[in-house]
Amino acid sequence: MARDRVWLFDLDDTLHDAATASMPQLHDSMNAYIRSELGLDADAATALRRRYWHWYGATLLGLVRHHGVKPAHFLHVTHALPGLEDRVRGHAHDLSALARLPGRKFILTNAPAAYARRVLAVLGAERLFDGLLAIEDMAMFGHLRPKPDRRMLRHVAARLKVAPARCVLVEDTLVHQKAARAVGMGTVWMQRWLKRSVSHVQSANARRHRRPAYVDRRVRRLAELLRR
Repeated sequence: MARDRVWLFDLDDTLHDAATASMPQLHDSMNAYIRSELGLDADAATALRRRYWHWYGATLLGLVRHHGVKPAHFLHVTHALPGLEDRVRGHAHDLSALARLPGRKFILTNAPAAYARRVLAVLGAERLFDGLLAIEDMAMFGHLRPKPDRRMLRHVAARLKVAPARCVLVEDTLVHQKAARAVGMGTVWMQRWLKRSVSHVQSANARRHRRPAYVDRRVRRLAELLRR
């Protein structure tokens, strides 16, 4: 049964330290894009980016829905990220575990494909996966439906010709795992790259050490997936 399993791996903060490699620069580039395209000041752009991320799970969806932003243009401009390759940092033990993990393995990321391939190239990990499903692949009926959209998750399983119950989502974001469990997928909460907030250490520790009912396992290293 392990060899029949389909693993869906998130990319950022699951396979590499995105909080260091890309997230600060990505937030800055999104803010700059919003300022340029919508004519907002810096504070208003930051607030709008955060609001749409909270409402829709992706800033892009709010910009498309409310402002007519073209997804391809937004993704190309905001994910240019000069010097990204110099900042990407993964963990060799995780890559070794991936190579030994039975079953088919796919990247499932809300990031664009070009960005994902840059990160995977630095990690030397692209060869370890059977495919890449990026945000461009998450369109249904003419609309983008990235994680945590449940319809998209069902569609991914159908596209891979497997029942959702045979899929396991390995991910750092709990709301995405909640959606995966709702459609019948297994869930693994990857915590290696979760950052502690210096000002909220106690609450951060509490979050890291609890396991919501929709999470099957908490792991700090991918080698733990090799255990039954």
